[in-house]
Amino acid sequence: MRILLYPLFLLPALAEEAPSLPDPDEAAYPALERLVEVLEQVRQRHPDVDQLAYERLVNHALEGMLGSLDPHSSFIHPEMAAAMQAHPDLDPHVPSLGLTLGLREDGPYLANVLPGSAASALLPGSSILQIGGQPTAGLELPTLLARLGGEAGSTVTLELKSPADPKPAEVTLTHRAVDTRAVADSHLLDDGATGYLRLSSFTDAAPREMEASLDEMEDAGMKRLVLDLRGNPGGSLPATVRILGLFLPPESEVVTTRGREMEPEVLSTPERQRRERTYPIAVLIDRLSASASELTAGALQDLERATVIGETSYGKGSVQNIIPMGGGTALRLTIATYHTPSGRTPHLTGITPDVPVEITDEIREKTALSFRRTTLTPEETKTLGDWTDPVLAAALDHFETTTD
Repeated sequence: MRILLYPLFLLPALAEEAPSLPDPDEAAYPALERLVEVLEQVRQRHPDVDQLAYERLVNHALEGMLGSLDPHSSFIHPEMAAAMQAHPDLDPHVPSLGLTLGLREDGPYLANVLPGSAASALLPGSSILQIGGQPTAGLELPTLLARLGGEAGSTVTLELKSPADPKPAEVTLTHRAVDTRAVADSHLLDDGATGYLRLSSFTDAAPREMEASLDEMEDAGMKRLVLDLRGNPGGSLPATVRILGLFLPPESEVVTTRGREMEPEVLSTPERQRRERTYPIAVLIDRLSASASELTAGALQDLERATVIGETSYGKGSVQNIIPMGGGTALRLTIATYHTPSGRTPHLTGITPDVPVEITDEIREKTALSFRRTTLTPEETKTLGDWTDPVLAAALDHFETTTD
């Protein structure tokens, strides 16, 4: 089974033994009675009769229940479950906007938004009434995703109805560039001895791409490495373990999976290592470095193989399962957490850097521009100017103060 670590398919740290539930089984009965009482009061008194079907009220109550657990557990309405079954290869996440699409009885809605993305200011749960001025009612998932798509720099206008405001509002989002290669950039810096490698995602091909880039820079004289994981949302867990194997001894224990109903599973780096790499490493992270990025930074930090520089990462280190339920619904439920070699989990806490760097919105904007220097417009080139990346500068300062 292919295990993915992304923000959407994103519990406090679990102890070695399953923790007991916070109250006894007997507490279930009064709680369920209260739920039924509220349900019946709503059905008896609320004036909008069209909204009061048992199926709708219960499904929305379950949506709220799952959403209260953690950012990555969610209730899958019958409409979305059917769409996922009909189109199993479609990913409802739109990376260039940072939003995930959901379907329910009243049409499409924002199932999740990624912090720091174009959609980060929007409220999850908001209904999407129109896309580009066109109503969304009755549209199927592939059509909705196609209408939400766009090239970097293009815009899309949404009419949304937020759970916090019954009056629809119109918002315009700008698509951001999304790297299609795992290794988005690799080169020697001006000193001729420091290698820079930016990994945009942990795809199945990432270990192979990364090893080839490392070989090339090492053959050209690289003596230390800056591994840039800023903005990296994660990816394949097996790829993460293989990448860690490029820098750690064979059969090093790097990731442990822990859940209430499973034995801890320990993952180790491959048995063989083609090249031994012992040079200093600085790993750059920010608040959008998630999941596999956090496990990589955390493992290298725990094993004293690298210095982590930047800001505290996103905080996603968990496993989700899709669990079919009655009525054609399903749950996306967090069932376990990932842990670094020291036993800590990044889930909901993130990885704390060894060398913190405050990253303002201006720095974040200019960092994004610097990542695509070759495709900047004249106006963007002027905005970037001769800007110096403070996180990269902190890494170079660290190398100077820690190496002879």
